[in-house]
Amino acid sequence: MLSQYGGVERFTDGIASELVRQGHAVIIVTNNTHGLDTHEVSSSGVEIFRLPCLNVLDGRYPVPVRNGCYRSVIRELDKRPLDGVLINTRFYLHSLLGVDVARRHGIHAVVLDHGSAYLTLGSPVLDWVIARYEDAITGHLRRQPVDFYGISLKSVEWLAHFGVHARGVIGNSIDAATYRLRASKRSFRSELGIGDELMLAFTGRFIPEKGMSILIDMMGLLQRERVHLVMAGDGPMRSMIEDVALDSVHIVGRLDAPDIAALLLESDLFCLPTRSEGFSTSLLEAAACGTPSLVTDVGGARELMPDESYGFVMPSADGPGFAAVVRNVLQGLYDLSSMGDRCRRRVEERYSWTSSAHQLIEAMHLVDH
Repeated sequence: MLSQYGGVERFTDGIASELVRQGHAVIIVTNNTHGLDTHEVSSSGVEIFRLPCLNVLDGRYPVPVRNGCYRSVIRELDKRPLDGVLINTRFYLHSLLGVDVARRHGIHAVVLDHGSAYLTLGSPVLDWVIARYEDAITGHLRRQPVDFYGISLKSVEWLAHFGVHARGVIGNSIDAATYRLRASKRSFRSELGIGDELMLAFTGRFIPEKGMSILIDMMGLLQRERVHLVMAGDGPMRSMIEDVALDSVHIVGRLDAPDIAALLLESDLFCLPTRSEGFSTSLLEAAACGTPSLVTDVGGARELMPDESYGFVMPSADGPGFAAVVRNVLQGLYDLSSMGDRCRRRVEERYSWTSSAHQLIEAMHLVDH
């Protein structure tokens, strides 16, 4: 169920399903982090192989286990007549497998970067080790027969930090109309007793780089205001959020896509003080629901919201800065409805899976296939 997964997984599912709809055969090879079947065909017609792995760093860094099951999957892939290979992210050992499979088929793999900063775990020593590891694996990939792309212009800039010249952007997308139509009938305002007070939403993993501490700082500064924050998701920082025990912060846990859409449709403002994104899927989901966003200037935020008429893009993530914007909203200084409508139209016009699939096909030089 995709509600268990992050933005990269949802991107992979979305673009694969669109390619199948266009008549292409698509295989996804991923790590079996949730103990699912090794092989299946999804309802959209995508064939999926899952490699056995060890879940390191609380599942955030799966390491493939090269056992008999692993080798049988590789043998099966080598039999298939592949025309193109897409590698999502540079960070994982799995990425190197994609390079090897592509090479054996005589293909230049497309490496699509989904980040705009180093991964952080909140430990200076561990963060330094992870950064050096990312430097090393990126340096190795630079020497391979691959073509680099970014999920956003910020991702392209981040690749340049490693001395990598990206060939362009293969953008994240969403089927906005379908996403809205599939919203559930849940009313979080009623369930949580929020009524007509200002309702902020966060959806995603409760991890340091998503800005959990910033959200709590913001809500601490807004305790005297008529404002609530509804947080959908889970992760290692959940206990920290619960320990703060602010009455205005409501944790609703992991939600499936219809419930997330229902939450966003009811919310006045989506908040994401993240320090690193390629192009946030949660941001696209909020835009699809006509919910304006308050976010940091990372990933594709500026591409989706080029000026303040679309939403609020902050130069940095800090509690007082985010709280100041919310106070201005409470004072009626902004027309959130117009912002949300403008952002919804932009996502419908510019961020379709048809467009992303076309960008990928061009990157793989398959236009005439």
